Amino acid sequence: MSAAISPQLVEVIDVFSSQRRQSSGVVAQLEVCHVERWGLSVECPTPEAADHAAEITWLLPDLGLRLTRFRPRRRHSRRGPSLLTAVHIERETRSWTTTDLLLGLEVGEHGRPRITRAADFAAAVGNGLIRLSEADYALRTVHRTLDEVTRHRDINQWLAHRGIFDIW
Repeated sequence: MSAAISPQLVEVIDVFSSQRRQSSGVVAQLEVCHVERWGLSVECPTPEAADHAAEITWLLPDLGLRLTRFRPRRRHSRRGPSLLTAVHIERETRSWTTTDLLLGLEVGEHGRPRITRAADFAAAVGNGLIRLSEADYALRTVHRTLDEVTRHRDINQWLAHRGIFDIW
């Protein structure tokens, strides 16, 4: 992890205790936490959220991405967009550490992907919270993913193209 990155951008997932710890001090118990051949799958309940019951996150280290969806609280509610965020992922036997690079994509169920958090990203780079090399990595990661998701027209087809056939 880079010393230049703000500590609130770091999250540690302890695989053995199934806990997610944010550098802000917030600790959440995970309902699901298991290593897959493509990365790590975690699910965290969100009792304080009115619209969704859980946050489902996949860490995809080979792609430098965190993929997040929210499971609706009501069975017949529309699912929200998928969020893809550029991250650095460090894996150890017991834990996975992610450093959020702020830049990402929002992909609707049948919509076009769009770049998100560009202003936050630019401010973090401008303030030196994200180094230029990390910014370049985030830009390349997000633009490559934008191109691939656009070509495949659907996030599930894109995942299949990447060899990830697990149910999302």
